[in-house]
Amino acid sequence: MATLAQIAQLAGVTTATVSNVLRGRGKVGEDTKQRVMALAEELGYRPNLNARALVEGRPLTLALVVSSIANPFYPEFALAAEQAARKQGYFLIVCNTNDDPELEKAYLDQVGGSLAHGVLVMNADFVEQQVLLAAEKRGTPVVLCMWERPEQPPALPSIAVDFYRAGEIAAEHLLALGHRQIGAVVGSERNGNHIWRYRGFADAVARAGVTDLAQHTVFGHDTIEAGHDAARTLLSAAQRPTAIFVSNDLPAIGVLQTAADMGLRVPSDVSVIGITDINLAHQIRPSLSTVAVPTQEAAEMAVNLLLSLIKGAPGDGARPMLATSKPRLVARDSTGPAPQTP
Repeated sequence: MATLAQIAQLAGVTTATVSNVLRGRGKVGEDTKQRVMALAEELGYRPNLNARALVEGRPLTLALVVSSIANPFYPEFALAAEQAARKQGYFLIVCNTNDDPELEKAYLDQVGGSLAHGVLVMNADFVEQQVLLAAEKRGTPVVLCMWERPEQPPALPSIAVDFYRAGEIAAEHLLALGHRQIGAVVGSERNGNHIWRYRGFADAVARAGVTDLAQHTVFGHDTIEAGHDAARTLLSAAQRPTAIFVSNDLPAIGVLQTAADMGLRVPSDVSVIGITDINLAHQIRPSLSTVAVPTQEAAEMAVNLLLSLIKGAPGDGARPMLATSKPRLVARDSTGPAPQTP
């Protein structure tokens, strides 16, 4: 790993000048600034933020970048990550992007390597990974959290959850209850981050002989309102499904509410199952059957992996991907046997 002294020697300036350039302080000529920045990037310089924090009396800090703090899953993950960080003597700051790639980039530029020693990132797709790789190259350790494709490791260190298997588990539960007229609500677009949950579900029901799922699938967004809209479409169809799979708990709650608004009984008329097991899942009525993913475990693993990188993981270019334990079924009041046909 390059040092300030090495960059200073190659740039023909003092270490104090290099420090001022990298920290945006002092008056430094534009040519010198560009020369220093180019060398720092070329050599992969990473500041020793631990030492800097001790000298300046600042706390050791990690950052967590989430797409929407309004989604209750993210505060639950953030709480688990904050507890894990605090056990290691670090503070956690949460950066909310509102699904805006430019805002995410701004957070990484301003927080990574400056206010925070490393960054945890939720729901990074392939485009955003280029921004994350650039941040890593500048010396900011980055860990992707809740990566949904364990069989396809990303180009960054990550914690993976087998969401494909979660979809299969949901399907197996509905099939065991006798359901064959099944609909699906996906909380993302067709190529969005929920597609692997849906594929796991679709593959499982196809193996059981259910071949028309695609005709009864609605793609949308991970919100209660999107669940409302999708449920009204599915439950108003001439062939109303007896069960609906939802790729996340939040839109599943919207499905439950719309079923009630339409005068349908859950689960007598229609069963509903989600994925994640947020706290609201057991607090609503009827309580939501879901496939729980190991949120607490994933948060702790992500923090520990990030800290191992901060404290000096081997610099061999390795990009570790660690997998959590498997998802598990949590059967509650929103699923029951398929209605008997007259």
